[in-house]
Amino acid sequence: MELDSVLKLINAVSDSSLTSFTLDDGNTKLSFAADRAEVIKNNEFSIVRNTKEEQNSSYEHHENDNIAVDSTNVVSSPLVGIFYSAASPDEKDFVSVGDTVKKGQVLGIVEAMKLMNEIESEYDGVVKEILVDNEQMVEYGQPMFVIE
Repeated sequence: MELDSVLKLINAVSDSSLTSFTLDDGNTKLSFAADRAEVIKNNEFSIVRNTKEEQNSSYEHHENDNIAVDSTNVVSSPLVGIFYSAASPDEKDFVSVGDTVKKGQVLGIVEAMKLMNEIESEYDGVVKEILVDNEQMVEYGQPMFVIE
């Protein structure tokens, strides 16, 4: 793929409302991600992200949820990719709900462009919730773990 085509594609993605884009053209694979204001909803709670600095700062308590989440205890995905809860399919998960973790301890892996990126705990504490499933696609800034 020529540089001019790549630049046009980058501009087109930037001008759109897409948060991520991947193109796999045989020999070439391109992946783009953008940090845009968005609301993410899942079964646990709603998260409002406004800017990179404010990401994960505002949480709304879901009516069916009896857990109030403190934003300072959320470990989020640093990149777009596929989440893996263990080093390989036949190994035990890095962590489970209820496990005690230390800052820097590996919680999982996010694969991006065939590179395995370890997701480390940013806090000492107990794993209160795991918000993503094994082999689930995760977005940049998506909450993955709640540490209490």
